Amino acid sequence: MDLRIFTEPQQGATYDTLLTVAKATEDLGFDAFFRSDHYLHMGGDGLPGPTDAWITLAGLARETKRIRLGTLMTAATFRLPGVLAIEVAQVDQMSGGRVELGIGAGWFEEEHKAYGIPFPKDKFSRLEEQLAIVTGLWETKPGDTFSYEGRHYQLENSPARPKPAQSRLPVLIGGFGASRTPKLAARYADEFNVPFGSIEDTGRQFGRVRAAASEAGRSPEDLVYSNALVACVGANDAEVARRAAAIGREVDELKQNGLAGTPAEVVDRIGQFAAVGSQRIYFQILDLDDLDHLELISSQVGSQLS
Repeated sequence: MDLRIFTEPQQGATYDTLLTVAKATEDLGFDAFFRSDHYLHMGGDGLPGPTDAWITLAGLARETKRIRLGTLMTAATFRLPGVLAIEVAQVDQMSGGRVELGIGAGWFEEEHKAYGIPFPKDKFSRLEEQLAIVTGLWETKPGDTFSYEGRHYQLENSPARPKPAQSRLPVLIGGFGASRTPKLAARYADEFNVPFGSIEDTGRQFGRVRAAASEAGRSPEDLVYSNALVACVGANDAEVARRAAAIGREVDELKQNGLAGTPAEVVDRIGQFAAVGSQRIYFQILDLDDLDHLELISSQVGSQLS
């Protein structure tokens, strides 16, 4: 079971805070540091304001050495696909080949209004075209050009550069769509992620993706299957309650919908997700100042799952 750290900086975090958490992620033996791609907070004041996902990851690429870096999820509405392909490839080069692209259609209309970003009605078809373009640019052989004629985007004789450092940069797709999402994952994804879902919903969605992969002539085992879940772990009940209060949540709700409780409870809960096919867990960490939380997860949860 791979264990990764996932942050939500739009809720309030400077680059320096993210750097501190990323370095702790690396030092404590976690597999990766991921962040959301949002420009507007969801509750609270969001101070000191948002940071850009790919600028952040570019900085972290130069400040870390081992951990993988990525997004859950980059919104396809935020960047033109050719620009996104350049940005991600460059950050992958800066990291020495440690970057992964999680990408989704985009959903938070208010942040688009707040920063003057168009919020089109037909978002899923734009995501489909973005995936075709980004992966197409990366896969184009050196010396060849790439062209694309879509409904939303057109590219003509692109030199298709720069290339990522990795021969295949992993692409993550996720969500709960019953038909189109699994088919898109079967075509483009290296990993499929269920965000904040129950064990039952996770098993059901993994099954759909596996079926779609088979129908597309691809082995379902080609994909990694993962979950993103809020984390609230404590050495005892009092510490769990303190950490829940710090993020404005209730312990019972967190235990039902996330990874909450003592290390033994959390290990058991992860085992239940593993039983329905989960191979990788993203711990959503909401209190970025509580580095002791990361240390506890590493030493008391990670040690039992390694």
